[in-house]
Amino acid sequence: MYYEITHPLVKHKLTVLRNNVTQHKQFRELVSEITILLGYEAMRNLEIEPLKVVTPLAGTVGAKLRSDIVVIPILRAGMGMLEGMLSLSPNARAGFVGIYPDPVTKQPISYAEKLPQGLMSPHYFIIDPMLATGNSIVAAINTLKENNCRPVTVITLIAAPEGIKRVEEIHPDVDIYTASIDECLDENNYIVPGLGNAGDRLFGTE
Repeated sequence: MYYEITHPLVKHKLTVLRNNVTQHKQFRELVSEITILLGYEAMRNLEIEPLKVVTPLAGTVGAKLRSDIVVIPILRAGMGMLEGMLSLSPNARAGFVGIYPDPVTKQPISYAEKLPQGLMSPHYFIIDPMLATGNSIVAAINTLKENNCRPVTVITLIAAPEGIKRVEEIHPDVDIYTASIDECLDENNYIVPGLGNAGDRLFGTE
């Protein structure tokens, strides 16, 4: 299932993010800020368990997360969202998946993976700014499931309907959280209206 987060703050920040005159520093800051807002929503249904604590006045029963949180950025653009997720959950673990499209076939090729081990009931959050064709996200989910890493949730800033459809067809058990579902993909598989190449805008490359 997919969720489009339409909070006014998300809409405002996303509009500035899209603007082609927004510079790298502000772009990076906005990516982190929007990620925090999306991550908050994506973690809404995490399981909790009771925890007894003592306040300065009395004992009480609060709650703590039952699951370890694992954040998996897809290299390289997903790294721009990592700080936001770790700000939201400082004790989260981070793993990494590197994927690039074959220049001829355009199919995803995995070149790196590093996943945390020995966790207690972990929940995995894949982060990548753009869900375009869905090929990279699907490949990342495949990698996690092949390593018995589940459940999995995807957090992305902008998604194309084509990418959402592909992820849902192959991995119907994976939820997707996004700040915007845009119109479509163009002939080069760029999201329209989108925000351009997220990695280049994050890191000042071309």
